[in-house]
Amino acid sequence: MPIPEENNRALETDDRFPSGPWVGYFLQFRVQLRTELALTFANGAISGTGGDCVGPFVVCGKYQTSDGKCWWTKTYLGKHDVAYQGFSEGQGIWGLWEIPRVGRGGFHIWPKGNAAGEVLHAECQAPERIVQFETQLATLSFDA
Repeated sequence: MPIPEENNRALETDDRFPSGPWVGYFLQFRVQLRTELALTFANGAISGTGGDCVGPFVVCGKYQTSDGKCWWTKTYLGKHDVAYQGFSEGQGIWGLWEIPRVGRGGFHIWPKGNAAGEVLHAECQAPERIVQFETQLATLSFDA
């Protein structure tokens, strides 16, 4: 997704939040499901589009460079919303997604082409790692 020229001045300069293509996965029923996104980070706001096995979606939310926390809503076109909260430590964004009264799980997304993200994704392929990942995320607290 091209970024309009006039908006380039407002794009985030923190390396943890680069605008452009992102890839990753979310965990549902102990299965990793791939997701692709085109995200823009500017002035504390996250916006973008993407798609996965559920369908196309739009993203709207906020992020903080002070502590790396971020939260957004993923709205599937003509379908439901999913709340996300996470943090970036420089190797993408990790966190939890939740559909109230339906379920929740972990996720990890990273800038497309980020070698560190690809290695971490490969390490999470074994089912034991997925269970451990979900358990670790369940203990995290994300206060806005």
